[in-house]
Amino acid sequence: MNSTTSIVHVVDDDESYRTALQRLLKAAGYQTRAYASAGEFLITQRDSARGCVVLDLHMPGPNGLELQEALSIRGEKLPIIFISGYATVPVSVSAMKAGAVDFLTKPVEREVLLGAIEAAMTRAEEIRSTEETSRQYHGLTQREREVLAGVVEGKMNKTIAAELGIAERTVKAHRANVMQKLNANSVPELVQISGRLKNSVIPSNSSGAQSEIRPGASPA
Repeated sequence: MNSTTSIVHVVDDDESYRTALQRLLKAAGYQTRAYASAGEFLITQRDSARGCVVLDLHMPGPNGLELQEALSIRGEKLPIIFISGYATVPVSVSAMKAGAVDFLTKPVEREVLLGAIEAAMTRAEEIRSTEETSRQYHGLTQREREVLAGVVEGKMNKTIAAELGIAERTVKAHRANVMQKLNANSVPELVQISGRLKNSVIPSNSSGAQSEIRPGASPA
């Protein structure tokens, strides 16, 4: 993972803690942006760079859970890692059910935090990849989608042709177009792409001692 192209958005009302987190993350190779409140984060324009949010739970004004909900309503899919000095089990469960990558307790161990961020960045890339594939899929014609559905179901070209009432050579032409438009080099790749999008757009035819981050202290 090229962390230099990934932004970690740190949202925490504790200035010393924000600074500590930023120092640690910059040392690990991440670009960072810091916000003192959920409101500041919401009104700040953000580019489309891959990234995630390290989010404090308890803050003046909208809290972390409310920010998570607001991002969901806005359709922003930045993966979230919650951090909190104190949280009940129901609260942490609620955050995870709403899609958080992790829920960490302050003081956060350095390697635990970096591991959670790595997982969040992986999820962010998966989201980006799925959205790109979705755009590509919506660029297919209706007939190309029908052929794709048959291919991923394992049907032979002649079977697809018979079901759709078209010539086999036409199926082959549509199949080639689908491969090109979806950037797939093989049928197994088409099946993988179909699997990623199945629930949204494609219809079917039928531990040791570690350093910690503490407010007011530079991370190790």
